[in-house]
Amino acid sequence: MKIAVEGCCHGELDKIYETITYLEKKEAVKVNLLLCCGDFQAVRNEGDLKCMAVPAKYRTMQTFYKYYSGEKKAPVLTIFIGGNHEASNHLQELSYGGWVAPNIYYLGYAGVVRYKGIRIGGLSGIFKSHDYRKGHHEFPPYSPETLRSVYHVRNIEVFKLKQIRMPVDIFLSHDWPRGIYHHGPTEDLLRKKKFLRHEVESNALGSPAAAELLEHLQPSYWFSAHLHVKFAALKQHPPKPKAAPRATKFLSLDKCLPYREFLQIVDVPERAGSSDNLEYDPEWLAILKTTNDLQRTTPHPWNPPENNGLHQRWDFTVSEEALMKVVEQLSGELAIPENFSRTVPPYNPSSPQYHAAPSYHANPQTTELCATLGLTDLYTQVGQASNMSGVQDGPGEEEDTQSGDEPSQYTTDISATSNSFNPDEITIEDEWEEEDIEEEPKSSADPKLPRGDIHTPCHLVLPPPKLEASPIAMSPLLDLPPPCQSTPAVPNLSPSDLEERFLKRTSDEAGDTGSRTTTPRIKRRNQIIYATVDDDCDE
Repeated sequence: MKIAVEGCCHGELDKIYETITYLEKKEAVKVNLLLCCGDFQAVRNEGDLKCMAVPAKYRTMQTFYKYYSGEKKAPVLTIFIGGNHEASNHLQELSYGGWVAPNIYYLGYAGVVRYKGIRIGGLSGIFKSHDYRKGHHEFPPYSPETLRSVYHVRNIEVFKLKQIRMPVDIFLSHDWPRGIYHHGPTEDLLRKKKFLRHEVESNALGSPAAAELLEHLQPSYWFSAHLHVKFAALKQHPPKPKAAPRATKFLSLDKCLPYREFLQIVDVPERAGSSDNLEYDPEWLAILKTTNDLQRTTPHPWNPPENNGLHQRWDFTVSEEALMKVVEQLSGELAIPENFSRTVPPYNPSSPQYHAAPSYHANPQTTELCATLGLTDLYTQVGQASNMSGVQDGPGEEEDTQSGDEPSQYTTDISATSNSFNPDEITIEDEWEEEDIEEEPKSSADPKLPRGDIHTPCHLVLPPPKLEASPIAMSPLLDLPPPCQSTPAVPNLSPSDLEERFLKRTSDEAGDTGSRTTTPRIKRRNQIIYATVDDDCDE
């Protein structure tokens, strides 16, 4: 089975699907499944944009709404997790997972499903110690604080995943498991991302919660994104009692831009006799049932039960009887029903609603699953509590504030205090003007530049797709199809205009007393769209 893995999506579904179609024709392969590692941006309309943690002037619709409205349908089954730049009010409707559009499935806060016998799990969001012990208390309209805390990983989700005993084939997380960079070409990573050196050398980069899950689950593959760089590693696990040693192949990918390593096709053997449908995982559903009463929808800190004499029960692993009970409740049908339904009107380009407010709706998919299995609809519960209290958060702004002062359970965690400089957070003017972070601009006579490209210091045109073939198996798939409709129009600027614009945008750097050269350095300018203070600079 050919599985395409995508790094950060950032709403570029048209480009991603076009790239897959292009590669299928070029390489004569058929992609069966697409896995997306966060920052999916399932934005349905203008109200959803206000629930996404990006600066207001960069809240753009992108192309997901076309798939939500029915204008288009995903050409390949797509499974994704949430990152730290999402339409959070939309994803909160599906706390246990569900269809956000036909053929596009969200795994929820945490989840496990099966496809062609392959067991796929995932954890949405990024780790922040000051929110880790809280419940899912956020509700729209979000405050500046909850606009960001809503996508922070909670310990209840990690606790649920640690109850899994059956092998997991593939696991997805947005941020990296802490320490994984020590199991791959670390120096290559630091050449690409120099600002990560301090965290890498102090072993503070990434999520300690994800590292804990990596040790517990030991999946065959672990895919991540978030840092906008390709990095591969091989983690050898110490053997568990009465089990053979296992290894995890880790891969992180970039975001969807020309000539960037954002997509890779992996060949994973499917299991004979397995269903062609996307299926519920009985063990996971049984875990959801047995841990349902542990869930909270308040910001008060909570610790999972432990074998310390203070709890009557601390082991929430499930028995074969519990699994069979779940199958019985589903009437023996494990195929996930294709019961997608729209809960808000989709964006209409011919009649934009710029002042639309964020919406709250219970999702019928979640309502049905909760009724079948006896689960709590967390989003509905916190919404009812907000209505009863009569207190609502104000609309989100660009400022970020910490969500609390609770100490982390991880003694080495500095995720809330890191001061590392991240060039991806520099203010930009145009999202599509992408430049290399580490290198000076190349001369127009540079033989490495693609022939026929118009090369200026600002890269104001997207390069055409490469013509050379690229290997498929476990290699970067960098070729792009011709520019699609979602690419913004390029301004027609004269050489003098380009020079003036470039000098203006780099003048502050030229005056930097710490610089070793008088030549202005080019910073990556498109990623502030996806950056928020405190949440990206240290991950």
